[in-house]
Amino acid sequence: MALRPVHVNVKAVDASAVGRFWAQALGWSAYSPGVTTYVGPAGGLVWPDPVAVGIDVVPVPDPRTTTKNRVHLDLATTSAAHQAELVARLEAAGATPADVGQGEVPWTVLADPEGNEFCVLEPREVYRDTGPIAAVVVDCADPRAMARFWGEAIDWTLHEATDDHAVLRSAEGVGPYLEFLRTPDAKTGPDRVHLDLLPYPGDDQAAETARLRALGATDLDLGQGDVPWTCLADPEGHEFCVLAPS
Repeated sequence: MALRPVHVNVKAVDASAVGRFWAQALGWSAYSPGVTTYVGPAGGLVWPDPVAVGIDVVPVPDPRTTTKNRVHLDLATTSAAHQAELVARLEAAGATPADVGQGEVPWTVLADPEGNEFCVLEPREVYRDTGPIAAVVVDCADPRAMARFWGEAIDWTLHEATDDHAVLRSAEGVGPYLEFLRTPDAKTGPDRVHLDLLPYPGDDQAAETARLRALGATDLDLGQGDVPWTCLADPEGHEFCVLAPS
């Protein structure tokens, strides 16, 4: 049994507008099959897509607080000119510069129209084949512990685990990386951004959820009520959902 990341779930007051922003940021398309806005590669709504980890923008009533998200996206670029063009295009689309204490760095930190931070990276060889999303990055206290949990939770391959950094990626060698970065800040509340995981066809959602609890996940009540997905938190409290196969 195994799970696969299929969405980066982003909460927004205006899900349609934030979905359009991320579609422009990634060069993808925004689809509204229901109450959420799904952002994925052009060519029609394909879900779940085994290659592209999409973005699902979910409407919520409350605006974002000033607390920094523990999960963010890093966007890939192919050249210095591409990085500069992408930053300019995103700022024109509603992104704003963000200061998360990064200091002088070669990447650019921005926030989407509702304040969710993300980075536009300088060109890096390691991200040459990821597509527009280079990595989903998670702040944490113990990258090695996160590597142990997530390495068992999902079917991605562990590439690196040190005291400061852990890296996983699809075993097929496609799509973004999942990276855990050691940070001094403690988690203080629910994030506006989290991962959604999906069982493979034929696998059982309840059995997968039980397996995750045995690995150290805990049940999470965010006021979701009676829904077909299961909300959990990893051993450091990062929220994630296990979706129902469809």
